[in-house]
Amino acid sequence: MILGKVVGNVWATRKEEGLTGLKLLVVKPIDYYDDRPLNSFVATDSVGAGIGDTVLVVKGSSARKTIEKDNAPIDASIIGIIDEIEIDKNIELK
Repeated sequence: MILGKVVGNVWATRKEEGLTGLKLLVVKPIDYYDDRPLNSFVATDSVGAGIGDTVLVVKGSSARKTIEKDNAPIDASIIGIIDEIEIDKNIELK
């Protein structure tokens, strides 16, 4: 799973039929231990997220399981809106 911030909306009047009716949002991943920029990506949203929300995202085959369309061409899906995150940067990473 990936933590990210919703930074935009995507509107597409022409798209693959399997994407019809799905809300698409631009997500910027968050890495609390590394300050290098990460590439943003588009994710479907079924939990009502919006710009500025911190979200939990799944990618790959797990993303397709979050909607009721089995063969939709989906690679990322927002599965939760985060209320609060607690990070302890004093924990040593190996």
